[in-house]
Amino acid sequence: MKKVLKIIVVVLFVALAGIQFIRPNFNNPQVVEAETLEASTEVPEDVGQILKTSCYDCHSNQTVYPWYSRISPVSWWLADHIREGRGELNFSVWNTYNNRRKAHKLEEICENIESKAMPLPSYLWGHGDAELSPEKIKILCDWANREKAKLESAAPPETEKK
Repeated sequence: MKKVLKIIVVVLFVALAGIQFIRPNFNNPQVVEAETLEASTEVPEDVGQILKTSCYDCHSNQTVYPWYSRISPVSWWLADHIREGRGELNFSVWNTYNNRRKAHKLEEICENIESKAMPLPSYLWGHGDAELSPEKIKILCDWANREKAKLESAAPPETEKK
């Protein structure tokens, strides 16, 4: 029995060491300033700071990768979350969205933070400073609602393509 246990431990160790060579791409795509949120939307300093602290690691091309992002299989899990986050909303390419999509994303921002769906609880384990207090939620929602109203009054969304 001890010999079987020893073989299992050795095999697991070798497998864990071996998967360290299978790494996802953790390069941030280039940021084109004209495509960013700040290029087309008024972002007050307090809102910008909250977004950078609580959202940008998964929802921009400016991800700051923690030390544990280099350890497989955690690295695979993180890469998947970041890929999904950027696919859902990417502040680095905000200006490539049409006004209808921007308005919808602003609405979703408020819905997701009020329901505590965002930031993800798993993200908060290692980023306690990203947790949104009721005051920060109000600041973000007030901003998102103002920007959404501006977009909706600027042009009828049904005339846009994309």
